Amino acid sequence: MVRRQRGRLQVSAPAQGRAAVFGSPIGHSRSPVLHRAAYDLLGLDIAYTAIEGGEADAPRIAAMLRSEPGWRGGSFTMPFKHVMVPLMDTVSDRVARLGVLNTVVVSRDDAGRVRLHGENTDVAGIVRALHDAGTSRLSRAAVLGAGGTAAAATEALAQLGAASIDYVVRTPSRAAGVLALAAALGIEGRAVSAGEAGQRLGEYGAVVSTLPPHAADGLAEALRVSTVPAGTPLLDVAYDPWPSVLAGAWEAAGGRVVSGLSMLVHQAVDQVRLFTGAADADWERVTNVMCDAVDLPCPAS
Repeated sequence: MVRRQRGRLQVSAPAQGRAAVFGSPIGHSRSPVLHRAAYDLLGLDIAYTAIEGGEADAPRIAAMLRSEPGWRGGSFTMPFKHVMVPLMDTVSDRVARLGVLNTVVVSRDDAGRVRLHGENTDVAGIVRALHDAGTSRLSRAAVLGAGGTAAAATEALAQLGAASIDYVVRTPSRAAGVLALAAALGIEGRAVSAGEAGQRLGEYGAVVSTLPPHAADGLAEALRVSTVPAGTPLLDVAYDPWPSVLAGAWEAAGGRVVSGLSMLVHQAVDQVRLFTGAADADWERVTNVMCDAVDLPCPAS
């Protein structure tokens, strides 16, 4: 149960615990700022930190979540999104479908055994970020990249009605996984070069860049960003540094830019929900507090 007290949302359930974001590099992550703002608002004593690690550390991290007291869950970014999946006791249907997670929920079963459950909140984060940009339906889209976040983008775009997605990749064979996922979701997927995508830029209802920081810096010319129709949204998940070279060129040409911070906030709201179990909290207020924490304009109510 949740109650209001002294301007904060008070959760009556036991609150002490810990959570963290895991990845490499991780020093730029704004997740600690977001989560701490949410837990402070909710009146929960949950410490949230950033922990650096690589793929080889995945078994050690899973063991730590199982053995050390107080863990509520973890947020996982690169390079963990694939490698943590087989270390879970259970995964959501979405994780099983996508093959990637970004969230691990730690719980105990009736016998007191620690259980690790894999979830993916990136999909909802992308959908809500595009909603904030005024995009609720589209038929055709482009995704830059073909990794774990591209898989989440595929399902998010499917929820928005996409019937066709072009995946902009340097090596077509790297898109095999997302093309298979698109086909399973009933979407026509194609692996294309940046030049090919640039020739049909006006056909896309949205473009989602899932590339890491600076990886898209040289694509603006090939994508013919100067020809983007006014108001076409670009969601660039790489929010540091911001604006990215691609985002700056897109906005200068009249397109609409959605910061990756918007996606980060929305996916983190769902993580907070999962880590706390505070189902009855004022989630609109939590979202706004998290946006304020990273100087992001609050979404419309």
